[in-house]
Amino acid sequence: MLAIRMRTRRRKAVAFATAAVLTALAAPALAATPATATTAEPAVATVTAGSTTDYDSTYYKNAVGKTGPALKSSLHTIISSQTKLSYSAVWDALKATDQDPNNSNNVILLYSGVSRAKSLNGGNVGNWNREHVWAKSHGDFGTSTGPGTDIHHLRPTDVQVNSIRGNKDFDNGGSAVANGGGSLTDSDSFEPRNAVKGDVARMILYMAVRYEGGDGWADLEPNNNVNNGSNPYMGRLSVLKAWNEQDPPDAFEKRRNQVIYDSYQRNRNPFIDHPEWVESIW
Repeated sequence: MLAIRMRTRRRKAVAFATAAVLTALAAPALAATPATATTAEPAVATVTAGSTTDYDSTYYKNAVGKTGPALKSSLHTIISSQTKLSYSAVWDALKATDQDPNNSNNVILLYSGVSRAKSLNGGNVGNWNREHVWAKSHGDFGTSTGPGTDIHHLRPTDVQVNSIRGNKDFDNGGSAVANGGGSLTDSDSFEPRNAVKGDVARMILYMAVRYEGGDGWADLEPNNNVNNGSNPYMGRLSVLKAWNEQDPPDAFEKRRNQVIYDSYQRNRNPFIDHPEWVESIW
């Protein structure tokens, strides 16, 4: 009987030891669950350096491999060859470039992210209108054919949100914009919703490369200020560069660039194709 009890105790001891080992092995997996939940928030994407496109050997062949002022000059020459639209033609162009991928009867509004009927274009409450992302007063180019009708920086926006943005420079911070999709504003700046921060940056920097003062229009340049007023400057450059890094081009922005190239202006926004060129130039 003593031998039997000893064997029983040994079996129990082995069972307890085995259970302890299994518990220890399982513990890390259980502990990992909260960490996974904590890191489930959207990660901040970053621009990948050295991207290549189908246009590198053709459209961009004279720019590839260059940096700094030489790259900017080469890109200016490339993208300055374009078909120009009238301001009235911009309405129909935006209905194609900014079409809702899930509803061909609608456009996506830049700042709010709302999908709105194409037919609701105009100047009344509830309508969408033609927003100059590079505010037309910054360089005083108005709506004349040229920078005032360049659809690389003209986007559909809610009339009221457009009015709130006005001609403010871009920067971080402020109070929530009513029906602005997460956009913020204060007395001298406007911050678009996160999903289009990079889009805004790349539009501003396109304008700075395209319009260099040699074709009768002002030389548009980014700077690191706000309250630029009627000067041909737009800020803040440091913030725009950060937005370009944090919000790389998505499918909607890339499609838009392609539609403009194929069907309207026959030129491209190089910073959508090569977002790393922003850091190379500025």
